Amino acid sequence: MSRNKTFSILAAASAMALTLSACGGGGSGGNDAGGGSEGGGTMRLALNQTEQHPSYITLTDFGERLGKATDDRWDIKVYPNETLGAQQEALQLVSDGSVEMAIVSGTQLENLNKDFKVFNLPGVFKSIDHQMKVTTDEEIVGDLYTSLEESENFTVLSGGFTQGARSVYNSKRPIKTPEDMNSLKFRVQESDVAQDMIRLMGGSPAPMAYGEVYSALQSGVIDGAENNEISYLTQKHNEVAKYFSYTEHLVGLDYLIINTDTLKSMSEEDRKAFQQEWEKTVKDFTAMWKKQTKEAHQKLKAEGVKFNQVDKEAFDKALAPIIDKNLDNKTQRELYEATKAAAE
Repeated sequence: MSRNKTFSILAAASAMALTLSACGGGGSGGNDAGGGSEGGGTMRLALNQTEQHPSYITLTDFGERLGKATDDRWDIKVYPNETLGAQQEALQLVSDGSVEMAIVSGTQLENLNKDFKVFNLPGVFKSIDHQMKVTTDEEIVGDLYTSLEESENFTVLSGGFTQGARSVYNSKRPIKTPEDMNSLKFRVQESDVAQDMIRLMGGSPAPMAYGEVYSALQSGVIDGAENNEISYLTQKHNEVAKYFSYTEHLVGLDYLIINTDTLKSMSEEDRKAFQQEWEKTVKDFTAMWKKQTKEAHQKLKAEGVKFNQVDKEAFDKALAPIIDKNLDNKTQRELYEATKAAAE
């Protein structure tokens, strides 16, 4: 990211902070509204999805419910479409308190603590229900989710937003075997695991920010990407990449992170309300996700997307080496084993 872009994003966030402070809002970031048991204000939440995406819909509802539950001491303003920057920038803004919260993918957290990569490995989650069972289990994730508080000054909240089963799509041809991905360049999220995954699947990885994918597909900089049907539709990638192949190589996960100082500034009563409303939001999102996935498939099919099944056995075999390669220490192995055991 250029220095000018960094400055402009920080300037925009600072300007919004001043505006919200003038209106009696603002979370932590050192302002009077965020301190002590009397704290409160409007917390800004950075999101890279559109207003039509389940993330935006359920997070907006989360903010409204939080306001009612805390007698308007706290509420949330969601900024969609990377208004506050791509996820890498959002991480930094939450860390320094310029923005209070953000939704970020697991690959972003993997770059800060390698233990998060366990949840980014192909096949680690068998289903969305398995994923939610693990990511809301404090015995499994408690230490992991607080591991960045000291170094990065943000806390990962229990649960998260599923990305559903991720598959590949491209502008060239149906993908049925790993050999069909040869010579094609696929956008991946910015992590070593994501790049290794595409290489093993037969393609060439091209890490880039989410908001750049449409133009990169349109211009031919990349041939395809990997994601779920909802994001494929809401980002209109189907307009420039008509072939969607059900590799279902990964059940992805987005996390809600919050500036740790902001979280600590909440009174015990407000923090309890915040946690309760977040838990409801996770459940609402999961239910909406399942429903909208089916609806997205029907809409995409009507718009001419060419869906096809793949040779799952061939892809599973191709991806098998990625597990042993990425379990680097005892903590990661134990986390992986606990996750797999939770599916039984």
